[in-house]
Amino acid sequence: MAGAIETETPANISVLGAPQLTTIPGVNLDDRLRSVPGFSLFRRSSSLVANPTTQGVSLRGLGSSGASRTLVLYDGLPVNDPFGGWVAWTRLAPEQIDRVEILRGASTSVFGDRAMGGAIALFSPAVEKMRFTLGYEGGNRDQSLLSAGFATPLGRGFALSGEFRGYTTSGYFIVADRVRGRADTQAGVDFVAPNLKLDYTTGAHRFYLRSDILIEDRDNGTQLQRNSTGLGTLGFHYSGGTVNNFSLLGYHTREEYHQSFSAIAADRNTERLTYRQTVPSDATGGALLYQRRFDVLNITAGADVVRAQGTSTDSLVPTGKRIGGGEQLQHGVFGQANGKLGPAQIFFGLRHSFTGQGNTFLSPSGGVTMGRGPFRFRGSVYRSFRAPTLNELYREFVQGNATTRANDALRPETLTGVEAGVDWIGESRRAGFTAFRNSVDDIITNVTLSSTPAAIIRQRRNAAAAVSRGIEVDARQRWRHFNGEISYLYSESRYVTLERLPQIPKHQGSMQLTYAHRGLSIAGGLRAYSFQFEDDLNRFLLPGYVTLQWTARQRLPRGFAIQAGLENALDRTYVTGFSPTPLIGAPRLWRLGMRWESRPR
Repeated sequence: MAGAIETETPANISVLGAPQLTTIPGVNLDDRLRSVPGFSLFRRSSSLVANPTTQGVSLRGLGSSGASRTLVLYDGLPVNDPFGGWVAWTRLAPEQIDRVEILRGASTSVFGDRAMGGAIALFSPAVEKMRFTLGYEGGNRDQSLLSAGFATPLGRGFALSGEFRGYTTSGYFIVADRVRGRADTQAGVDFVAPNLKLDYTTGAHRFYLRSDILIEDRDNGTQLQRNSTGLGTLGFHYSGGTVNNFSLLGYHTREEYHQSFSAIAADRNTERLTYRQTVPSDATGGALLYQRRFDVLNITAGADVVRAQGTSTDSLVPTGKRIGGGEQLQHGVFGQANGKLGPAQIFFGLRHSFTGQGNTFLSPSGGVTMGRGPFRFRGSVYRSFRAPTLNELYREFVQGNATTRANDALRPETLTGVEAGVDWIGESRRAGFTAFRNSVDDIITNVTLSSTPAAIIRQRRNAAAAVSRGIEVDARQRWRHFNGEISYLYSESRYVTLERLPQIPKHQGSMQLTYAHRGLSIAGGLRAYSFQFEDDLNRFLLPGYVTLQWTARQRLPRGFAIQAGLENALDRTYVTGFSPTPLIGAPRLWRLGMRWESRPR
C-alpha cells in the first residue's frame, strides 16, 4: 500500500496533473474524477450530499455496496475509512494535489485488500521553494469555500507544508418537487479539513510525517436525518536508497461517526425518529517495501499489516439498544518482478494474504508489454480479493424508508481478471484502447428481501457470481492553444443469473475541450451515462442523462487569478436512487472566486 503506481506496467493508467484538475469544476475531488469513465461512487450523488457510508469508489463496472473496491492512497498512505472502506472526499483538497494516478484492474500484487478493482494514488507537490496560497469561492446555494496553503524549506533538508479547506452551503433538495413533502429539507455539508506535513530529504533518503483532520456535519435531506464525522490520521513514510531502495510506512486513524435515522410517512409530510447511531473506530497499519534494480531485472518484495476495530451502537426510540462490532487483523507478504525478454517486458507477482476472517488468499498476477514505434501493446492476468468491512459485517443503516441489514457471515469477494490493450503515443496526440473481463465470485451486494411502496428491506449478502466485461477508449489531441480529450467505457456487468449489477451503466463517456493562452484558460465538457438499475432485482430503473460543465480562469499580475466554475450547466434533473421515493442529483451549481499564489523564491 506504499509508493507510486509504476507508469511502466501492463495496465491501463490515467494520470491527471494539477493543470488538468484545475480545468474540471467541482468542490471535492470525486466530482472532478468523474471525468474518468468508470469512476463512480456507490450512487450517482456527489459527496456534497451523499451519506459518507455511500462514498466508496468503483472502477471499471465492478459496482460497489458502499465500500470501495478501489484502494485510495495519498502520498502512499491509505485514505479508505477503517470501518467501512469508503473515502471521505471532503478531506482531499483538489487545489493542493500535484497529480492523480488511476490504475484500473488488480494487475499488481503490491496492493492487497480494497484494491480488487484498482488503485488511485494522490501526490502532494514537492517543497522546493517557499510558497503561499489563498483562495475563496462563493456561489449559489449559499456556497462558500475557503482554501489556504503554505510550504517553506526549513534548512538542513527539512521542509514544512500545510493546507486548510473550509466549506459551507445551504444545500439542495434531493427529492423531486412532485413528491416532496414537509419532512424534506435541503441536503448539504459543512466541513473543515486542515493538514500538516513535515518533510526531510537528503541525498537518497526521504522522510515525511503527516497529520490531517476532518470535521464535517451533514443534513441528509429531512428534518430529522443528520450525520457528523470527526476523523484524524497520523502517518509517516521513509524511503532510502537508489539501486537498493527500502521503504517503511506506518499510520494510525481514529474516527467518530454519528447518524440519526427516521421513518418517513408515505406522503412525506411527517417523519418519526427511529434511532441514533454512534460508530467509533480506529485502524493502525504499516508496510515494509524493498526494491532492487538490476540491469535487466527489477524486483519488489514486502509485507503489510493493518488492524481495524469499531462498534456500531444504535440507541432505539423510544427505548432499547442494538450493538454490533468487532475487529479485523489483516496481513500479507508479496513479491513482484519485471524484466526484459527480447523486445518484451515481462511482469510477474504473487501475494499471500490473511483476510482477517480466519482464511487466506493467494493473488498471482502476470503481464507483458511491448513497444514498436509509437505503439505500446500490453496485457495482464490477475487474481484478487476484497474482505467484507466491519460496516458490512456489523452495521445496519436506513436511507429514506429503505433499510439495509448487516451480515456477520459474509465471505470475501474474489476476482479473476484479464485485460489487453494498445496505446498510440504521438508528439501532440495520444490514444488508448483496452478490453477487459472480470469474473467476481461471492460478490457482496445489497440483496432485496422485500419491497413495498412504504418500505424496502435489504441485507448485505454474498450474491451469485458476476461477470464484468467491456472496453475502454481514450484519446487526446493538442492543436496550438487547444487541447481536446474524449473517453468512453462500455461495461456489460451482470450476475450469472443475468440481472445487471446495480449502479453500473452499460455506457458512459466524457469529452472536454480546453483553450489556454497568455494566462487565460477556458474549458467545457460533457459527461454522459446510459441507464442503470438501483437494485439487484433490476426493478428500479435510473434513466441515463448528460451534463454540461465549464470552467474559466484568468491569471492576473502579482500572483492573483480569478476563476469561475459551472456544473450541470443545463440544470438537468436526473435520478440518483430510490428510497423508494425517487432521489435526484445536483441542480445547476456555480462558483466565482479569486486565488492568490506567492511567487516561489
